[in-house]
Amino acid sequence: MRLPLFTTISLLAFGTGLAFADADPRTLRTYKAKCAACHGDDGKGATEQGKKMGMGDLSTAAWQKEFTDDKIKAAINDGFKRDKNGKHQEMESFKDKLRPEQIDAMVAYVRSLAK
Repeated sequence: MRLPLFTTISLLAFGTGLAFADADPRTLRTYKAKCAACHGDDGKGATEQGKKMGMGDLSTAAWQKEFTDDKIKAAINDGFKRDKNGKHQEMESFKDKLRPEQIDAMVAYVRSLAK
């Protein structure tokens, strides 16, 4: 029996303890192409653009606790523009660029960045 893609991704990402990046190269490519310029390959936001916008560190327990899966999904779907801690933060919407299952996989990937 074949499991749905998201179930398979979730099992690989969380059930086995493997790094998600190792489990799904397509999601990793998408993250690197669309997210890493600001968030960094490791999610720490230590890139030039990430520092300029004061991006949060996606890999910390505090960030992971603050942002629910629904909040992460909404940010990916809808993007945002806001001023936070004296810096302008802006993220484009990906709802017209990524399929729903890709967005679900991206949420799982963001979760996998936690230490």
